[in-house]
Amino acid sequence: MHIVRRQHRVLVQGITGKQGTFWTERMLDYGTNVVGGVNPKKAGTTHCGVPVHGSAVEAAADLRDWGGIDATVLFIPPLAVKAAVLDAVEAGAKTIVALTEHVPVHDVMVFLAAAREAGTTVIGPNTAGTVTVGECFLGFMPAFNGRIFKQGAVGVISRSGSLATLMCQNITSAGFGINAFLGIGGDPIIGTTTLDALEALDNDQGTEAVVIVGEIGGTMEEEAAEYAATMDKPVIAFIAGGAAPVGRKMGHAGAIVVGDRGTYESKQKALQAAGVTVLATPSDVGGALKERLGS
Repeated sequence: MHIVRRQHRVLVQGITGKQGTFWTERMLDYGTNVVGGVNPKKAGTTHCGVPVHGSAVEAAADLRDWGGIDATVLFIPPLAVKAAVLDAVEAGAKTIVALTEHVPVHDVMVFLAAAREAGTTVIGPNTAGTVTVGECFLGFMPAFNGRIFKQGAVGVISRSGSLATLMCQNITSAGFGINAFLGIGGDPIIGTTTLDALEALDNDQGTEAVVIVGEIGGTMEEEAAEYAATMDKPVIAFIAGGAAPVGRKMGHAGAIVVGDRGTYESKQKALQAAGVTVLATPSDVGGALKERLGS
C-alpha cells in the first residue's frame, strides 16, 4: 500500500519529540487518521489528543478492537530506526514511512528484508513522506499549503523533498492539481523505488498523469522507463544533476555517478525512448502537462 487514504489508521512513532509533535498536529489538522503514538518512556499518557504506547506492537494490540493500525510514520533518530521499523512490521503495519536520513545502510538492509518477507511497504528512509491531497499526509510535506498542493489528477514521485515542493508548486501554478505525492527518498537503498511508485500511480484511478522528479545516480529512472513505455497515462520527468561532475556525490547519498551508469544522459535517453517528456527545468512542467493532457 503506497497511497495512504483518509480512512487508514496511522501510528506516529516518536510522537512526543519536537518534530513528531509539530507534524502530528499538522497531520491531524489536515485530516490524517492518527490513532496513536509510540514512546516507551511515556506509554499510558496522551499526546496531541491520542494515546501513547510503549511500542507499535503494543499499540496494535491496544487498538485491535477499533481496527488496529494500517500505517506508521517515523520521527526517530537514525540509530533507532531499525528497531522501530521491525517493531512496526511485527505490529502488522502495511505501510511504514521512514523519514529519517543517515540511517546505517546495514540497518536498512535488515529491516527492508524483514518488511519484504512480511509483505509490508516501506517508503524511505530519507524521505519527505507522502501526501494524498484532500485526504491525509504522512511526514513533513506542506500538504496544507494550497499554493503547493491543490487537489487534481497529477501524481508526483520524487527522490527530493525540496525539488518536489518546487515541482508541485509549478504544477499548481499552471492550473493543474495533484492527486498524490510519493517521496521515495534519496538514499542508495530504499524501500520504494521509482518503478514501485510509478506502478502505484498507474494503478490509481484518480491519477491521470505522472510527474517524476529524479536525480543522477543509480538506475531507478532507467528501470522505471521500461514500465512507462507500457503505460497509457502520460509521464513527464525532470532529472536533477545534469551538470554534476562524474564520481562526485551531489546532495543525496544516492546521487553519485559511476562510469556510464546513472548519468543524466543515460536517464534522459531511456526516458525519451519510452515516450516520457523530459523537462529542461521544473518550470516547464505546466506546458508539458497541457501538451500531454490536451488541456
